[in-house]
Amino acid sequence: MAFDFKKEYKEFYMPKNKPEIVNVPKANYIAVRGKGNPNEEGGAYQQAISVLYAVAYTLKMSYKTDYKIEGFFEYVVPPLEGFWWQDDVESVDYTNKSAFSWISVIRLPDFISKADFDWAVETATKKKKLDCSSAEYLTIDEGLCVQIMHIGSFDNEPATVALMDTYLEQNGYVNDINKDRLHHEIYMSDARKVAPEKWKTVIRHPIKKA
Repeated sequence: MAFDFKKEYKEFYMPKNKPEIVNVPKANYIAVRGKGNPNEEGGAYQQAISVLYAVAYTLKMSYKTDYKIEGFFEYVVPPLEGFWWQDDVESVDYTNKSAFSWISVIRLPDFISKADFDWAVETATKKKKLDCSSAEYLTIDEGLCVQIMHIGSFDNEPATVALMDTYLEQNGYVNDINKDRLHHEIYMSDARKVAPEKWKTVIRHPIKKA
């Protein structure tokens, strides 16, 4: 059986649909940064996703090539994730999607080194005829966070975020969102195959003691 992050780390991928506090350990990711409406056909976000998956699957299937990764074991590519923000605003305007900046990421197994990542970027660029140079090897240490499973359209997120904020207030915490600690989403549903009202998205916010 291939290692599946979703099953092995359920506390980070399958929270309940009520707020909970977690301490998220440091991890490495394939990352692509950009700005603009994620729904734009052929836009920067969709191009970024293509790059992420090209590199992710090159690494996943590396054991079938001459390139050997030390400590490799077969695994399921983890879900797509995203860190989102809008510059110079006091509160996020979910309707103004073109104002979003984002870092789209896919988690990497711990055994994949920067050298392995560089090999995958070069190999994917050649094999897929896709410029993957925008991909970076990014280490993120999220630390103390509040998270929840949001069910439904992304446009309905504000109500879920309000639940999280109320929970923090009741339990002696405050949000700690800043330029280094960002609004985080993990996409547990394939938006192409599932109706929007059934989409499952982990929403995670950095926090600190009040």
